[in-house]
Amino acid sequence: MMSEEACERKQATVFVPLISALLLAVMAWGANEMARQKSPSEGMWIDARKVSFIYPRDDWDRTTPESQGMSSEGLKVVSDYAQKYGGGSGCVIRHGYLVWEWGDSNWKADIKSATKGAIGTTILGLAVDLGLVSLDDIAKKHYPTIGRERAENVATGWLDEITIRHLATMTAGFDDGRPPKLVYRPGNSGIYSNDTSNMLAELLTLKFGRDLAEVLRQMVMEPLGIPLSDWSWRENAYRQRKINGITSREFASGVKITHRALARVGYLYLRDGNWAGKQILSKDFIQEATQPTSLPAPFPGYGFYWMSNAKNTLPSIPRDTYWALGLGDSMVIVCPSLDLVVVRLGLGSKASQLPGKDDWGGERVARFFELVVKAVFEPPYPPSSFIKTILWAPKEKIIRMAKGSDNWPITWGDDDCLYTAYGDGWGFEPFVPEKLSLGLAKIIGEPPKLTGVNIRSPTGEQRGDGPKGGKASGMLMVDGVLYMLVRNKGNSQIAWSNDRGRTWHWCNWKFKVSFGCPTFLNFGKNYEGARDEFVYIYSPDSDSAYKPADRMVLLRVHKSKILEQGAHEFFEGFDCGETRNEPRSEVTPKIFDKNPNEKGEPKWTKDIHKRGAVFVHRQKCYRSGISYHPILKRYLWVQIHPDGKGLGIYEAPEPWGHWRTVYYADEWDVSPGESGSFPTKWISSDGERLWLVFSGDDSFSVREAKIVLWDVDLQRAIERKE
Repeated sequence: MMSEEACERKQATVFVPLISALLLAVMAWGANEMARQKSPSEGMWIDARKVSFIYPRDDWDRTTPESQGMSSEGLKVVSDYAQKYGGGSGCVIRHGYLVWEWGDSNWKADIKSATKGAIGTTILGLAVDLGLVSLDDIAKKHYPTIGRERAENVATGWLDEITIRHLATMTAGFDDGRPPKLVYRPGNSGIYSNDTSNMLAELLTLKFGRDLAEVLRQMVMEPLGIPLSDWSWRENAYRQRKINGITSREFASGVKITHRALARVGYLYLRDGNWAGKQILSKDFIQEATQPTSLPAPFPGYGFYWMSNAKNTLPSIPRDTYWALGLGDSMVIVCPSLDLVVVRLGLGSKASQLPGKDDWGGERVARFFELVVKAVFEPPYPPSSFIKTILWAPKEKIIRMAKGSDNWPITWGDDDCLYTAYGDGWGFEPFVPEKLSLGLAKIIGEPPKLTGVNIRSPTGEQRGDGPKGGKASGMLMVDGVLYMLVRNKGNSQIAWSNDRGRTWHWCNWKFKVSFGCPTFLNFGKNYEGARDEFVYIYSPDSDSAYKPADRMVLLRVHKSKILEQGAHEFFEGFDCGETRNEPRSEVTPKIFDKNPNEKGEPKWTKDIHKRGAVFVHRQKCYRSGISYHPILKRYLWVQIHPDGKGLGIYEAPEPWGHWRTVYYADEWDVSPGESGSFPTKWISSDGERLWLVFSGDDSFSVREAKIVLWDVDLQRAIERKE
């Protein structure tokens, strides 16, 4: 650990060695590696959202869309669109509640090929979980006569190579004939073949030793609360009706079901196979079944009869969306990141086909589902297609220091220390003798070995509880000068220090319009690695730090003119015509930024009254911290919800957007306090690990986080650097 004296030196490259094993370890492996040794094992990383799932009983619990973060007007657009093309019925399930519905809820639609994924894959999962089959078993082992209806299939010699996985991914090599012809060696090509799925149904019938309709009823439908009056499975239309004396079923099609019942099947998948505490399908199976296979399947993103957007084939909808689709565009769509299940039932013919290309159906699904996504306003922006999520160390691993103090805006100084400020407290131990509204401190070391040192400053310290005293909301060091944004100053004020926080000078002007709780965008050490010569400042569009706003605003100023009042430029919008200066309507939230292909350069204005919104979230724009991640080349914005229970983390490729949701929790597993940010110093050299500083428990709280990327190859490259 670096000594306090060394931290005070101007030259960051001068180190004073300590005779200790800790310093030797740091010198040998580097501080990031040392922190990594204390990281949770892979099995200990957690999601950390505090949630309790509800499940339907005799019927779905109904509530308003707005109560579940969706727009009624937006969902009316969805149902009007669905019914315009052939009628039918459907519903939207959000957070376990039925929030929207159209058509006759008692009508059972023939869902055609959606039977494959919703029903066939489910039964396959039961067999795998019971140990009746394994995915890479040779199919002939369980079904000796598979594919032998045609003599030429036997002559290929390939029947002995077909696995259950091949059957489930349409890569067994059969064409779509009846009976099918084996035209490719298994695993070498994908052909959409109805009888391939039907042969899998026959194989599973032999393994269960009974009618699969009975298996489904007993093991799935009854536990899910779906009565026989809500579904049926017709007799076979194309394959033999009995096999070894057992009634046989077809996976290719044949199930009729109501939209409410099919939504329960989708909800089972959304909840990773768990239904009210009972594990009906294993989570591992569902995750594998609904992800794109590595085999050469017939369609982009094809899994086990489910299609997935994990490869971002359809950029207008979230990457974790997956669906089962049938003729006439009957579909069940599952989107975990938005906690959504959507069912649309068509007529079982092209009479109800939605607009879009007449191929594998992805464009038609996307056009429909993007309307649903646009109706979502919690979280305020679509899920990121770059960062999949952020996982957290268990709450027991959180570092807590400076008990009784909060706020903690933070920046990386030129001497390699982190500089911060606390509010309404006594700072780090040994505590200062009196409670301060604004006190200064520096942090030495790397997590988990940290030392906090109070910096006494008669010219910087402020007194007065709550809104009566000035409090720091932003810290930044640029070219050796430490800048501080101070709120509760009617509205806010800038101060600066040339001696690392001991002596402060105050601007003779203040922000009097908006910018009531401003914070700096932080780059690297002493502002190294900044994108340009500007400094960026964000704030809720409010005069007060205690009133949440509908939107965030942004200004920039040349780094040499931070203290000049007239030098600031305010973000106005984009030159593509998007102004972003309208707060959300309570009834119809204004949703933009849904299209990842949006273009436009930012527009800047000297007139603060023309400022536009850089981020919109109705009555939830509050205190925040924003940092640049140099490895991922993304801006990470931590926003704490006004209730102090939840938080959102958003990413963008530029300081002004376009924003995407990385992590969103209505309630975190611990209170995040009132502020939070990722110090750039504590981003690991591989970019995967970082530490959140937040004010929960009225402390300097530090929690390790792990970034999970959608790009599997990039994620593996990161992990190989460990």
